[in-house]
Amino acid sequence: MPPPFSGLSFPPDLITLAGKNAFIMKDTISQIEERIRSAGALKDDNRAELLDLLGQLRSQIGALSKTNQEQAQSIAGFAGVSAHEATREEKNPKSLKHSILGLESSVHNLEQSHPQLVGVVNRIATMLSNMGI
Repeated sequence: MPPPFSGLSFPPDLITLAGKNAFIMKDTISQIEERIRSAGALKDDNRAELLDLLGQLRSQIGALSKTNQEQAQSIAGFAGVSAHEATREEKNPKSLKHSILGLESSVHNLEQSHPQLVGVVNRIATMLSNMGI
């Protein structure tokens, strides 16, 4: 049986856009990782755990992006905002709370189809929330 879409051609713009979106998500996570690495307000054990979770998030978002590009971008974006708020020198508890709620809501309705992604996001959200206390 031939693979789905075999023999079809896609416009170059569509292929370029898909590649660009994947790059943007990877770049977003790379920026989050860099922020975590350079954040002076983090303990070394928290830094190591967050970097590990971000590696897992990168993998899970990559899998999701194959079927739902917009949702994957939303999760990466909220993860970035949440990491920014949690690692600020002068924390704003309300902004941190709102960004974490956004991160958690970005995986709403994915429990059945992507349980590992939801688990990673929940662990990141809990950890960032605890850092803001």
